[in-house]
Amino acid sequence: MGKFRINGNRLWDRLDELAQVGAIPGTLGSSRLALTKEDGQARDLVVSWMRQLEMEVSIDQIGNVIGLWHGKGTDRNLPPVMTGSHIDTVRSGGRFDGNLGVLAGLEIVQTVKEQKVLTEHPVAVSFFTGEEGARFAPDMLGSLVYVGGLDLQTALDTISVNGEKLSDELKSVGYSGTAPCPGITPKIFLELHIEQGPVLESEGIDIGAVESVQGISWTELTIEGQSNHAGTTPMTMRRDAGYVAGRISTFVRELTDQMGGAQVGTVGKVDLTPNLVNVVASKASMTVDLRNTSEAMLREAEDRLVTFCEEISRKESVKIASESLARFEPVEFNQDLVSQISTTAKNLGYTTRQMTSGAGHDAQMLARVCPAAMIFVPSKGGLSHNPAEYTSLEEISAGANVLLDIIVNAAGGCR
Repeated sequence: MGKFRINGNRLWDRLDELAQVGAIPGTLGSSRLALTKEDGQARDLVVSWMRQLEMEVSIDQIGNVIGLWHGKGTDRNLPPVMTGSHIDTVRSGGRFDGNLGVLAGLEIVQTVKEQKVLTEHPVAVSFFTGEEGARFAPDMLGSLVYVGGLDLQTALDTISVNGEKLSDELKSVGYSGTAPCPGITPKIFLELHIEQGPVLESEGIDIGAVESVQGISWTELTIEGQSNHAGTTPMTMRRDAGYVAGRISTFVRELTDQMGGAQVGTVGKVDLTPNLVNVVASKASMTVDLRNTSEAMLREAEDRLVTFCEEISRKESVKIASESLARFEPVEFNQDLVSQISTTAKNLGYTTRQMTSGAGHDAQMLARVCPAAMIFVPSKGGLSHNPAEYTSLEEISAGANVLLDIIVNAAGGCR
C-alpha cells in the first residue's frame, strides 16, 4: 500500500473551530470544564463531525462518546482499533490538550475514507468524560469507568467542586447515554497528545514514544485550628491553620528536593477561613499532588507527608483530616506499540525518543484492558493548562501521520 498523509490544514481548522467553544477572550485558549454548557456544545460539534463521516456514534452511561467507522470490508465482529482522548479543559486551558488526540482520530478516518482504504478491523475514535478532574474528581474519570476501574454508580454520584451531582450534569448536557459500562475492549488504544512539558522542544525532537506514565497521588487536607485576633493573640498561643498550611506547602517542596529523581510535588489549591486580613485562620483546605515513576518511591513520599502532618498537628495543636482524591499507580505501556511509534516516526523522517509522561492520560486507563501507548508532539515553552499552549501545524501533522500509519496497519488496512 502506497504512503498517504493526513490533511494538516483540515485538522488545524477543526482544532480552531472547537477552540471557539468556550473561547477565553483575548487568548487562543478555551474554558470547558467537564459537563458544563460549553462542554455540551463542544460534544455536539464533535459528534456532528463524526456523523458527517458516517460513523456509528454511541454514548455510554457515563457520557463517553465512541465514533465507530465500519469501512467496506470491515468485519464488525472484530474488536476496533481505537484512538482518542478528551475535549474537556481546565478552567483556563489551551486548544491542543486532549482535543488534538480526538480530532486527529477524525482526520485519520476522513483520510482513510478519501483514500478508499479497506480495513479488516473497525476504527474507533473516542472522547472520554472528565479527563481533567478539574470539576469532578478523579481525573480520567470517564475512561476509568469505561475499563471497569471505577463503579458506574459511584461515578454518577460524584459531587463537583461546586456541589453539583455528576449524573444531573450529564443529563443537563444531553449525554446520559445507554451504552453499557465497561465498554467494548479495543484491539489497541493509541493516543496522540501534546507533551505538556519542555523536553521535546528543548532537545529538538519531533516525536515522543511514550513508554510509561507517572503514578499520581492527589490528597485533600483539611486543617482545623481556631480563629482569633491577629493583634492580641500571642504567637505561642495560636492554633493557626493558615500557618500549618504554609508549613505543609514548604514541606512538599523540600520533600521533592530530598528525594530527587522523578519525584515531583505540588500544592495547587489553598482556601482559608475566615480569610480576613486581621484574623488568625481557623480552617485551611489544601491539595497535595505527588507523582513519581516508581510506585515504591511514591508510597515513600505519601508516608513522609503523613508523618509530617502528624508531627505538625501535635506541635501546633490543630486537627488535620486527609482525604484521597485520586490514586493511580505508574503505568508501563505496551513495548511493541512503543517500538512501532519509534520505528514509524523514523521511517517518516522524524526524530524520536522514548519518554515518560508526567501527566495522567486516558491511555493509562485503557492500558488495563488492551495494548496501549501514546505519541507526544512538542509543546512550545513546555506550556499546557494555559491559554498560551501552542504546537505548530507541522508538529501536529507529524504526530497525526505517525498515528495514521500505526492505526491503519493495526486495522489491517489495504487498498
